[in-house]
Amino acid sequence: MANITFNATLLIYLIATLGYTIYLANRKPIVKSISFFSLGLGLFSHTITICLRSMETGHGPYTTGFEITSFFAWVIVVIFFITEWKYKIKDLGAFVIPVVFLILLYSAFQSREYSLIDESSTMFWLTMHRTLSIIGYAAFAIAFGAAVMYLIQENQVKNKKLGVMYFRMPSLEVLDNLNYKVIAIGFPLFTLGFMTGSIWNVKTDESLFSWDVMRTWPLIAVWLIYCGIFFGRLLVGWRGKKAAQGAILGFVAIIFSYFFHVV
Repeated sequence: MANITFNATLLIYLIATLGYTIYLANRKPIVKSISFFSLGLGLFSHTITICLRSMETGHGPYTTGFEITSFFAWVIVVIFFITEWKYKIKDLGAFVIPVVFLILLYSAFQSREYSLIDESSTMFWLTMHRTLSIIGYAAFAIAFGAAVMYLIQENQVKNKKLGVMYFRMPSLEVLDNLNYKVIAIGFPLFTLGFMTGSIWNVKTDESLFSWDVMRTWPLIAVWLIYCGIFFGRLLVGWRGKKAAQGAILGFVAIIFSYFFHVV
């Protein structure tokens, strides 16, 4: 049953992706409504999928690559709905939902096998590590979408070519503010995820960090990038184009580190 709802979710997210992309071009309210409804239906189906999977495995979506990747996509959609409700940025979906679809599509090719887990104190820290990290990643995905929109707008202003897209997207100030706000939420959560991962590591092999070059160092690189963005804004006023470029670089680093750390 979980496989059926998963496939349905993937299809619905594809419809939502196409809808938000088309809406960016034609701005027809009916297209926006269909896209929003489709995404909501997809989130409902996705939630059912995760619940069914958890009932089947006896644990939450945090042990296998398939579960974690699917959960990653789910959290992005949840944060997207919160962001759209608060900021009313109608075009954000065209830059975020395709990412959701691609992430879930990737999970479709991962193994869905599972095994029973040991419900010990070490499992608690691993669960906290992965959950907090994924929520942080999802916030960074929203920042990525806002950053792409910012650079598009900034390029039009810089070149003094105010095309149709300029008048359809929010102002540079709104996009820059959104970029900062979601990173300000995501960075502390990701940091806590990093810390709980270290605690889990201590409890399992008695070392603070796993110095695996392919698994740990990419995560450190991601943390350093977002640390620079977060404190750069607070301390030296690093905002605008630099912050947007940093958010895009950070999310690319996340995809890279995610591949080696989870898969």
